[in-house]
Amino acid sequence: MVSRVRVWLNRTYAENVFFMDQLRRNPSDRAVEIHATHSDPDSPVLAAADTADLEPEGLSPAAYVEFALNVCARRSIDVFVPRLHQAAVVAHRAEFEAVGTALLAPPPEAVAVFHDKVIAYEAVQAIGVPVPPWWRVRSADELLAAVEELEAGGHKACFKPASGAGGVGFRVITRAPFSLLHLGGFPTPYVQLDLVLEALRQADEPVDWLVMPRLEQPEVSVDCLTGRDNVVRLAVGRTKSGRRRGFTLHEQFLEPARRIAEGFGLHHLSNIQFRMFGDQPVLMDVNTRPAGGLHQLSLCGVNAPWAAVRMALGDDPGEIVPPFLGQDYTVVSAPRQLRPVSVPAQRREEAAPVLPAVPAPAPVGSGAPVLPL
Repeated sequence: MVSRVRVWLNRTYAENVFFMDQLRRNPSDRAVEIHATHSDPDSPVLAAADTADLEPEGLSPAAYVEFALNVCARRSIDVFVPRLHQAAVVAHRAEFEAVGTALLAPPPEAVAVFHDKVIAYEAVQAIGVPVPPWWRVRSADELLAAVEELEAGGHKACFKPASGAGGVGFRVITRAPFSLLHLGGFPTPYVQLDLVLEALRQADEPVDWLVMPRLEQPEVSVDCLTGRDNVVRLAVGRTKSGRRRGFTLHEQFLEPARRIAEGFGLHHLSNIQFRMFGDQPVLMDVNTRPAGGLHQLSLCGVNAPWAAVRMALGDDPGEIVPPFLGQDYTVVSAPRQLRPVSVPAQRREEAAPVLPAVPAPAPVGSGAPVLPL
């Protein structure tokens, strides 16, 4: 009888409830038990897991590694998918392997390159992958100089943190004065240049931003599965243009994504994002973790989470080619059941999780993540 696989996801995005669903519906019909931890007691990831704990707050990266090693040993974790403190965790891969846990994450050298977007852009340029024009700014004067140079070239300027995940901190610069027009409708990413400059001049500490032209759609996120031999097993592009989503195997996106994944050893799951600068795809961002939308590849007949778990356990899935490309679709919200009883927020001074391991409640419906257009 084949034993069950025990997988742990730490403080991850709500969308990864679908990652968990795919692990349970794996084509190998292998039993999978999922442990989840989070700082939010009402995270749907906790409710979707077989067992769940609240994470202690306020831990340094080193202390978090000790916490994680304890969880892996105590819960007999076979595969750990770290998001929070990924860099610190992967630096201790040998210690996790010693307690019987495989890390579904790249090596520390790869994580370090893509933690800082400036270092990342310089590194990928060196291997011939196109990137947009960019400026690293830390002051109001540097921001103004970058914006003026971009505008002189006919571009809209935008900025985002030099390190960070997702769209957190992304803003588009406008010179239109603030007025009631900006208070109608929904909030937008546009922010007035004069307000940003004033905020920077009044700030106690310098910022660390990347300024670049606003890139055009489509946005293409290439999900890659790469072996520890630095060979990509799976690469599929997910396209986004407004609400419309789709899939692509066009080499103008897949070739540079493979070059990055293989050249920098982005083992296991990574997500490499491109947008258009004129008529050329340029790198926008690299995530050294599974993308929140990875489950959408199920519309192409691919179960990427399970292939990645197999690889982490030493069972090479070989080259994975989607049997078909799914039709265009859009993403909609769906209800997910939470734990029946909320848990008090974690107190900083407590050294251990206060939520005992509990079975997840039975799911209500399938909660399909996507609908065809």
